[in-house]
Amino acid sequence: MGMKTEILKLLRETDGYISGQQISDRFGVSRTAVWKVIRQLQDEGYRVEAVRNKGYHIVDSPDVMTKEELDSLMDTRWAGKNIVYYDATDSTNLRIKQLGDEGAPHGTLAVADRQTAGRGRRGRAWESPAGGSIYMSLLLRPKFRPDKASMLTLVAACSVAEGIMDCEDVNVQIKWPNDIIIEGRKLVGILTELSTQIDYINHVTVGIGINVNLQEFPDEIRNTATSLRIECGHTVRRAPIIAAVMKHMEKNYETFLQTEDLTGLMEKYSALLVNKDKDVRIIGAKEQYQAHALGITPTGELIVRRGDGTEETVYAGEVSVRGVYGYV
Repeated sequence: MGMKTEILKLLRETDGYISGQQISDRFGVSRTAVWKVIRQLQDEGYRVEAVRNKGYHIVDSPDVMTKEELDSLMDTRWAGKNIVYYDATDSTNLRIKQLGDEGAPHGTLAVADRQTAGRGRRGRAWESPAGGSIYMSLLLRPKFRPDKASMLTLVAACSVAEGIMDCEDVNVQIKWPNDIIIEGRKLVGILTELSTQIDYINHVTVGIGINVNLQEFPDEIRNTATSLRIECGHTVRRAPIIAAVMKHMEKNYETFLQTEDLTGLMEKYSALLVNKDKDVRIIGAKEQYQAHALGITPTGELIVRRGDGTEETVYAGEVSVRGVYGYV
């Protein structure tokens, strides 16, 4: 960790004031060097008070997004430990795929304040003003077979839902397989992409886009999208959410590895599933039909009961699910 990250961490962990002398002794640098870092933090938007004969004290952190801020909050062993931060980039998924090809370690996380070429499922373009959203992509290097990788999307959905609820007082649910919603409106999109040989995974990119401080949406999604700012009624700090999601992702991924399926996460996922015990519309390439959703299988398919009582499992790669009267 850089000195700026370390000083930031120290300020956060200190209840009262910490003197410039204490900081300079701790890190073996001059008082002037400490003062310069404090000035930089103030310029980035942190409210650091400097009081004569008392020292420095951090009041509250606004929504600052920097590599140092993220590093200072990350409480994991490997997930998000190697952060690559961009003020703006084309797409964090593209960046992580490239970093993965170049040999970046398992757990590398790309984070951007703004994306210029993000896309959703089926290639839809996605606009993104600075400060409005979380765009991040995590690099995984699993040893299991490629056919198991689609389940990681559900692992990510669980982790994102839990991370958000750790930080903000909102009731978040999952729309199968991997959209995160609040009150029937979409808050998060997750896009998992694989780089594989025939029977071997090179790496997996898990892309996560969270609407955080957006207050308005384009016409075509206005009725189906929401943001944390809209739901909470206040500006939301993005960095703590990223750190919380990584903490849950690390834990849930390790649970997944124990069985290489969702057995250990079923209870958690089912409790969050908005479609559970609801009527849904299954939209396939050839047909659409209404059915009653019962839950998921250990491999992540949705179990539905048709009108005639027959039960079947539907696979996310082949169908979309909508509520009978709306998005969910």
